[in-house]
Amino acid sequence: MPNVLVTGATGFLGAALIPRLQREGHAVRAFARRPEAVQAGVPVVQGDAVAGTGLDEALDGIDVAYYLIHSMEGTLANSGFDLLERQAVEHFAEAAQRAGVRRTVYVGGLVPTDKVASRHLGSRLAVEEVLLGGATPEAVAFRASLVVGARGSSFRFLVRLVERAPLLPLPRWAGNRTQPIDERDVLSLLVAAATSPKVTGPLSMDIAGPDVVTYGEMVEAIRDHLVIGRPSIRIPVSMTPIAAKLAAAIAGEAVGLIEPLMESLESDLLPRDDRAAGFFGVRMHSFDSAVEHALGVWERTEQLAAR
Repeated sequence: MPNVLVTGATGFLGAALIPRLQREGHAVRAFARRPEAVQAGVPVVQGDAVAGTGLDEALDGIDVAYYLIHSMEGTLANSGFDLLERQAVEHFAEAAQRAGVRRTVYVGGLVPTDKVASRHLGSRLAVEEVLLGGATPEAVAFRASLVVGARGSSFRFLVRLVERAPLLPLPRWAGNRTQPIDERDVLSLLVAAATSPKVTGPLSMDIAGPDVVTYGEMVEAIRDHLVIGRPSIRIPVSMTPIAAKLAAAIAGEAVGLIEPLMESLESDLLPRDDRAAGFFGVRMHSFDSAVEHALGVWERTEQLAAR
């Protein structure tokens, strides 16, 4: 089994991935700015990818490195998160080359085919290009839409919005389509990507659940799973800057996080193809199954409204 490094080890996917890798028998090391926040009981190297600190130590002797670092959080989003993400991935790529890491695995975002990507998705694509551009001999870049999981920031935002808003306003982009993916399926793909012999060089693959839904249908499905009577109203304009401020206030989130996310909803976000599941041998959960599972996990620690 390869020696594995998980960066972003305190984040949504990183924290969930570590125990999955351990169960597969991998020797896992974590990289985090706050080692005390890593709960998995693995060796942790403290560092900051944006500053370039700790990466050489973290990557020493590593065969497979998961790059799960994102800088679009809190006030960072208002101070150039795309620049921060670029600095972080370039520092990581240089350190991975020095260490002779064989494979990297990354999760970014689906990108629209009909228009220029938003700030959020454009930054994710730029990170992918650096990682596939020679950071390691083998590299896997997954592109996902909304990941349905109890700790996922986008999913939590939608749940809080549905819980707290007496009326669900659905702007023009609510008719745009996407294919959300279950957290469990993302983790299965990530684990498989570590050792798959099919990966022989740079590889970019879209990953998505089996169901195509509009953003409006997604919100209404969450409402129905919560068993809350929330009428929805269609609004013929987007009003993203104003809507983001209002939605962030209702959900108790930072505008700097919500506005770039809402900008990404202005077009369809659909996968280029559906070959990833078969390529890596992963069976995908339906959207309804994903939502019900995520809400159930959430409720183990916190009661949700009307459940």
